[in-house]
Amino acid sequence: MFAKLDAIAARYDELGELLSRPETLADMQLYTKLSREHAETEELVQTYRAYRRTEGEMNAALAEAEKETGEMRDMLLEEAQSCREQLAETEKTLKTLLLPKDRNDERGCTLEIRAGAGGEEAALFAYELYRMYQSYCEKHRFSWETVDLNMTELGGVKEAIVNIDGKGAYSRLKFESGVHRVQRVPETESQGRIHTSTVTVAVLPEAEDVDVTIDDKDVRVDLFRSSGAGGQKVNKTETAIRLTHYPTGIVVTCQDERSQLKNKEKAYRVLRSRLYDYYNSRAASKEAADRRSLVGTGDRSERIRTYNFPQDRITDHRIGLSLHNMQNFLAGDLDEMIDALARAETERRLAASADE
Repeated sequence: MFAKLDAIAARYDELGELLSRPETLADMQLYTKLSREHAETEELVQTYRAYRRTEGEMNAALAEAEKETGEMRDMLLEEAQSCREQLAETEKTLKTLLLPKDRNDERGCTLEIRAGAGGEEAALFAYELYRMYQSYCEKHRFSWETVDLNMTELGGVKEAIVNIDGKGAYSRLKFESGVHRVQRVPETESQGRIHTSTVTVAVLPEAEDVDVTIDDKDVRVDLFRSSGAGGQKVNKTETAIRLTHYPTGIVVTCQDERSQLKNKEKAYRVLRSRLYDYYNSRAASKEAADRRSLVGTGDRSERIRTYNFPQDRITDHRIGLSLHNMQNFLAGDLDEMIDALARAETERRLAASADE
């Protein structure tokens, strides 16, 4: 590990020298490329150099302790022990920073929410999740652009598709993919019985134009009039768009905008994200299952998280963490849960790298 860190630190210094040269400053494309590489390794190199400084302080304290006796020797040994403990923590940080980064983490994402088992109650909870994620994005200043919102007459959601922009949006939301189970007494339940319903969530990294090439002849574009529950969002002109990708069978519908052009742009953006996920899933089947396994079937027995309203409890079954504050959680206070999931994933990857 330390030989690798020495090489990275040497490259970091080399990049710093290259970035100061007039010929580099004159070539904006080269300057941008080198600057990005320099910035990507800066935290790792600075942490490594802090490690070496602490190591030097420990060795100096131990060397001095050999020459001293009594209280001074004890103080020096205590200082050396403190450095040793700090080194252990810093080494753990270095191992984490050395882990290969998910190339999609800095991207935006497409969020898809669908009502699963449970009928209207599932649709009502799907809308609550829609609002929860919207609030979370507002708190983190991620932009929120609804592509399609298929509402029910009682105010639930059959399906919602949203484009989310913002640096790191995918890294924060990617752990939300899966089946979310809700247990509560529906408003329509006269005998006070607890019902169990499910909602499926998929979070797909946003694909850039260079990631996915879409051939026009592979896509059928259908125009139709927008429609909504109870006569909402009904247009007299054909502004809604449906894209069908022949090679994969993926279908995307967008009817949120009154402009046909805007709906088409949004639909193609979602299609690119779905194709990017589809092809990456096939290429890395051991690490990422395809989209269907990402969200499951919506059956009540499949779930990543349970929202138990009678107990005011949210439990994530992947890490066994339970939180108690349903109101705040549904208001978008998800960071405690998301941070715990991210830590668990880092620990899993560290354990896997140690076994290699």
